[in-house]
Amino acid sequence: MDEIKQITSLQNTLVKKIGVLREKSRERKKTGLFVLEGWRELQLAIKGHYTTETILFCSDMLAVSEIQAFLKASEVSPKLVQVSKEVYQKLAYRENTEGILAIVQSKPHTLNSLSFDKPNPFVLVAEAPEKPGNIGALLRTADAAKLDAVIIANPKTDLYNPNIIRSSVGCVFTNSIAFGSTSEALRFLKEQQIGIYCAALSASKNYLECDFTGPTAIVVGTESDGLSEAWLQNSAQNIIIPMQGEIDSMNVSVSAAILIFEAKRQRGF
Repeated sequence: MDEIKQITSLQNTLVKKIGVLREKSRERKKTGLFVLEGWRELQLAIKGHYTTETILFCSDMLAVSEIQAFLKASEVSPKLVQVSKEVYQKLAYRENTEGILAIVQSKPHTLNSLSFDKPNPFVLVAEAPEKPGNIGALLRTADAAKLDAVIIANPKTDLYNPNIIRSSVGCVFTNSIAFGSTSEALRFLKEQQIGIYCAALSASKNYLECDFTGPTAIVVGTESDGLSEAWLQNSAQNIIIPMQGEIDSMNVSVSAAILIFEAKRQRGF
């Protein structure tokens, strides 16, 4: 294995590069790179076939032998860089950290990259989600339910935003995710002959009365705006979760989880 480089200066070029990648979506898009933090997140990224260019670690927190053993077992060979505790604390995004960061290549996430290996795929569509916490929660649910894909229509937030990676606990790397406009997503679903079920208040049917055993896309919008008219016009059936209190909606990630796991129940999990 190559000699491990050491960095102790906050003015180092690589340290500055990581800071910019972490903070600037434009830089992430321009370079095709992003920064992840955490041992589990790194393991999931490598398992998800993401290319890891560089791993930075603080030996006060994590032994290099542990990293080397994992990389050998995973058959990947990124550059290893040891950083001082001061440098690591400057770069770390989370309060409770594990001493490891990585620079990783992003993926294109095009609709054309999605493919299904079964006749009744199950897909989650989220239109214009903006809050990283909600996106992360949706991805965690999609991973837990082992959905075939997550489509983000009219994306408002960079998928590799550190807050999304953190709130998804690495499920950014475990799901098949694609982006597109609403019209592109609708066209894709129709081409794949996937039934569209929109979570909406108007002209809706109790979700417990719907059949989700065929090819299915559960479509959710934002809590403030709901779904655009294009989705409602192309919906096979609008669906609703009956409410017994004073409000008429729940957090989008909670609603999606309820709908997804009812569909999973119908499908025999």
